[in-house]
This record gives sequence, structure tokens and C-alpha cells, in this order.
Amino acid sequence: MVVVNSGTTESPHTPLGELPGAALAAVDVPVFITADEGGAWPIVWVNESFVRTTGFTASQVMGREPGMLRSATTDEQVVEQLRASMRAGVGRTEVLRAEAADGSPFWARVSVSPLRDADTVTHWVVVLVDVTELMDRDVEHAALVASERRERTSLGLVAQVSDLLMDIDDPHTLREIARLLERGLVRWASFYLNDGGLRAVDGVDAGSAPTGRGNRHGNVPPDQVEVDRAPDADPVQQMLDGEREGPYELALRSDRPATSASGWLARRLGATPVTGATTDRDRLPDDVGSVVLLPVPGRRRVLGLLAVVPRTGAGVDVLDEATLTVLNLTVRRVGLAVDNVRLYAREHRLAETLQRAMLPEQAEVDGLDVWTYYAPNSEHAQVGGDWYDVLQVAPDVVGVVIGDVVGHDVEAAAAMGQLRSVVRSYVYEQAEPGAVLSRVDQLVAGMRVPRPAGLVLTTMRRHDDGWRVAYSRAGHLPVLHVRGGDVTRLSGAGGPLIGFGRAPRESAWTDVLPGDFLVFYTDGLIERRDRSLRQGVESLTEVAGSVTALDAAGIGEEVLSRLADSPEDDVAVVVVRVPGPDDETRRSGSPRVRRWVLPGEPASIGRARHAVLRTARAWDLAGVGHAELVVSELVANAVLHGWGQVQLRLYDTGDGLRIEVEDSNPTPPVTTDGHPGRIGGFGMQIVERLADWGWRPSRGGKLVWAKVRDSRR
Repeated sequence: MVVVNSGTTESPHTPLGELPGAALAAVDVPVFITADEGGAWPIVWVNESFVRTTGFTASQVMGREPGMLRSATTDEQVVEQLRASMRAGVGRTEVLRAEAADGSPFWARVSVSPLRDADTVTHWVVVLVDVTELMDRDVEHAALVASERRERTSLGLVAQVSDLLMDIDDPHTLREIARLLERGLVRWASFYLNDGGLRAVDGVDAGSAPTGRGNRHGNVPPDQVEVDRAPDADPVQQMLDGEREGPYELALRSDRPATSASGWLARRLGATPVTGATTDRDRLPDDVGSVVLLPVPGRRRVLGLLAVVPRTGAGVDVLDEATLTVLNLTVRRVGLAVDNVRLYAREHRLAETLQRAMLPEQAEVDGLDVWTYYAPNSEHAQVGGDWYDVLQVAPDVVGVVIGDVVGHDVEAAAAMGQLRSVVRSYVYEQAEPGAVLSRVDQLVAGMRVPRPAGLVLTTMRRHDDGWRVAYSRAGHLPVLHVRGGDVTRLSGAGGPLIGFGRAPRESAWTDVLPGDFLVFYTDGLIERRDRSLRQGVESLTEVAGSVTALDAAGIGEEVLSRLADSPEDDVAVVVVRVPGPDDETRRSGSPRVRRWVLPGEPASIGRARHAVLRTARAWDLAGVGHAELVVSELVANAVLHGWGQVQLRLYDTGDGLRIEVEDSNPTPPVTTDGHPGRIGGFGMQIVERLADWGWRPSRGGKLVWAKVRDSRR
């Protein structure tokens, strides 16, 4: 056996025992080694990469603890977690903010690993990896994600605001929008609208939308208004007047005049609010010293303000761009919605005024008991195309017409006015209804009236003890003729809608005797979604045949109470009754309620007195003799001091008669000692002596009531 090279030969490379140290020195990652001295870890060795990365030389760090790498932004909690692991002899990796010798910060992933001699930790190997670029990318990504999340949140808030504004008629819409902003954007929010002065609001009153005008704030008389004419004395008023742009920070402790916009709002929200101003302060956090105001812009003027409290800090500067964008979009949408409500209400008030101005002002006819009623559909804000007319053509000739123009807007009201004028003119020329409607067809075709319309024209001539009735229908429902409970539909002489007639129209005739009555109506009285028009006519026929009232007003009230409880369209009704010889002796079981709409003219005072006398006789209220004088004074006040039409209502209270008179003047009546010269002015004194009376605001003005007790009860 041959043995070759049985001895060991030394390698020409670095000895194996020295390789770890050489590797740590050569690696392109900062590494340093510390001793473990029981709670202190002085540096005993660093590699070249550590010197290049941190800028600290070996002589600068040797014997010192790694604390020189800390910066002002280093998370001390992370440092303490590393120290705790080293005290426990357990390795750990954390990412923290470090600082180089020249003061430049960098992100480092720090890994500490123990070196042991038997079971004792003698040294720690600390590896620093510069992860600044990675952390910056993470920060940018997080910022991008946060930005996208804020944008989605902002878009969601704006979308929810738009959804809430779709139901602007809800009385709590603005409050719900403020709560929405509080949930997702600010600490507190509230809306204030300007309508003769600022006022806190939960919603918008569709019948009285804010005007955006007003510089006297708070419920104080004009002579007590404090005025500060110094420049910038009232920045909130300047914002309301469009002279200052928002947002604006309003300090709640203010020495500005209490009736100024700035002073009123500061006191309402401040520590000592004005009387009655509790709702806002109750929700406003106690530590708030200011609010941020943003104008609510309309088309032509600022309509109000949105007041907010930021979630953190105070003032405009703490609101970031995204928050301000959402708030600005919110106030613009709210302003547009409020302005639309205001303009819509104004347009419909105009149409209502136009429409009511064209309704007849003379419905009192000698020898006939006439009652009229008109009510526009509330869903269409007082606008419609229904109309009626009662004409005294000659001493013994009366014309009655009722019609319906399609639509619920100004155009429908205007078309109704054109038709009404044409029909009135031709009725006075010739009283035969068919001939009148034929001429109306010809003229309407040339006038190009934009809306189709239907109507019934009736002329009544006195004949012996009764009346001879001629009628013609143009696409309208038949008039009902009631005699002793038997109902006849006057369905003859029918034809197409006005303007569509090509052939001459016909007339039909019937006789109306004492005790008989006619019911004229539009489809709004009987038409419902849950029944056909034919079924509605049958219901009206049944009701008309069962009425027990002996006066036209009572007949109308009984019909309305049973059929017009929830109308879906405009309602117009005319009841014409021929008084019977035994009306004084018969008693009625109809509802003890009556109403009339009277023109604002002196003749209405006499009509009101006659209406009270007829009603008192029908209800056997002989003990209310003073009621005639009371209603005379109330209606006279409405005619002389009010405007618009006068509504008269009578109620049997069981122990007397309640009289209600409503007009469009919101100013309440006052009791005076007479006018100078002792000429008039005692009306309310008379009412006060004869009845209990009072008043209350109404939707269109005021309602004055008086109760006259029956002396027999």
C-alpha cells in the first residue's frame, strides 16, 4: 500500500476563522457591533458601509452608544421596543427614522442579533438597511389611497346632499344635510336663511321661500335697531349683501350691535345667546369660540349662510381643500334648490292671482240660490286651468259656464282667461248655447290657444214658476239635475273639445222647477286613481240624490264633504238651486258648515249678511240675531283694509254660530276709539260687544273669527 501526501497543507486563502469578520467588513450594508454591558451597548466595531451611509467615522462612534443616529422625528416607542428586546437577549427588526452625521434624515430597517459565549450575550450585531426610497413610495401610495378615499367620501357626501335636496319640500331637509356634514366632514353645522333677517332653519317653506333680503336681525322694533356705520362693522351682513366672499371666521364673543347680522349670530351661538335662541347653542360644543361661515348663493343674491365648526382646531385655515370643496358644493346646491323653490312659488302665486282674478265676482242672481267653489290642487301649488262663470245676461236670463283647461301652470291659467273672455262676450250677444260654442270654436282655432279645453255652457230663462234651461257640452262631464232625490244627467248636446268642433254644435233643453237644483263640476271632484271617471260620475249621482240641504251652500258642502276629501286635480263646483215654497218650514240634516268666496268689493258685505241670514234660517238658529251685524263688520274690515278675495265660513258650534273671515292682509285687526271726526272706526268694538273674537295668521294672510252665542241655548 502506498500513502500519498499524508500531511496537511495550509490554504493560500484567508483562514476560515477570519472569514466572518472579513465578510462583515466587505458587505455593502451598514453594520456595526456593540458590546453588551448590561443595559449599555457601546459600539466596538463598524464597517466601511456604515461610515459611507451615516457619515460617522469609526473614531467618532467607537465606545459610544447608537443614540447618535436618532433624529428629532425618531419614534421613541420603537427605540424602546428594540432596547427591551436587547435586554431580554432576543433579536428584533424594526423600521425607524434615523439621522446621518450631516443631519440628513433617512429611513432604516434596524436588525439586532445577539452574539453569545455559551449562554451569555456578549455582543450585538446591528444591521442598518436604508429603506428611504421604499418608505417614500409607501408614503406616496398611502397618500394616494387616502386622497382617493377622501374624494370618494366627498363625492358620496355631495351625492347624498343632492338626494336630500330632491325632497326640498320636506320641513327637515336642511337639518338632515347639516347632520350629514357632521357625520362625514365637520364637527357641527347649521343653516341660516335671510328673509327680513337671519333665522335658523331646518327646511324651506315652499309657500314662503326666503327672499335673501333683510338687514335687521332679531325680533326688535325698527326704532331700536343699533347701527354701526364703520367700515367692516358687520362682515356677516356684507357677506349677505354679496360684498364679502366666504368663508369667514366669526368670533362668538362680539361687541357688535345685537341687531346686526354679526352681532345677532354671535350672540345666538355664543355663551350668552339672545332670548329664545337655544336650539343652536344646545348642539354647539361648549369649547367652541368661533364658527366658519359660508354664503348660500342664489341666482341674484345671497340667500343665507352655512355655519360650521371644523373637526380639529378653529378658523378657516384648518379646513383642507377637500373639505372646503365639499362645503362650497353643498351651499351652491342648497342655494340653487332654495332659489328654485322661491321662483317656483312666485310663478305659481302669479298664476293663482291671474286665475283667481278671472273667476267671477258676481254670483248673486235674483230668483236663484247660487253657490260656487274653486280649489286648486295643493300638489300643483295653487295653479290650474279650471274656471266657472255666472252671468246675469238679462233680468230674466242667467248664463252658467264651467270649464277645464289641460295643465297646471301659467300657460293653462292664461288659456283659461282667453276662453273665459271669449265665452262671456258671445253669451251676451246670443244666449243659445250651441250657437255660442260654434262661434267659440271658430275663434279659438284662429287664436291658436295652446291648450285643449272642455266646458259646459248653460243659459237659464225664467219660465212661469221655474226656469227653462238650454245647454251645450264641449268635451265636458254632464251637469246633474236633481228633483226630489231623482238625478238626471244632462248628457245631451255633446261634442268635441273646444277648437276641435267642425260641425255646428247643438243645444238641448230641460225645465228646472222650484226645489230643483243643478250641479256643475269639473273632473277633479270625482276623478281618482283607484276608480274610473264613469265610477266617479256614478258616485256623484248617488251623493246628489241623497243630499238633504235646502240651500245651495249646504248642497255644495255636502257634496264636497263626501267626494272632495282627497282631490287629485283642481276642483270647481257650481250649485244653482231654485228656491222652493216650503223652504222656510222644512229642516235640513246636512252638515252644519258653509263657505263662500267673495270678491273684495263693497257689494260683498251685503252678500255676506244675506248668506248668514239664509244659513241661520236653514239651521234654525233664531237666537243669533247679532250674527248679521258681526259678519257685516268683519267682511267690511276685510274689504276696506285687506286685499284679494274674501273667504267667509260659517259653523254651527252647538251653542251658537262661528263666523270666520279670511283675507290676504296679514296685519291683525285692532280695536280703536274711532277715526278722527268720529266717522267710522268702531267696527271691532261692535264685534267685541256682540261676540267672542280672535284672529290667527293663515297661509295667505289672516283669519278673523267670531262666535255669536244662540240666546235660546
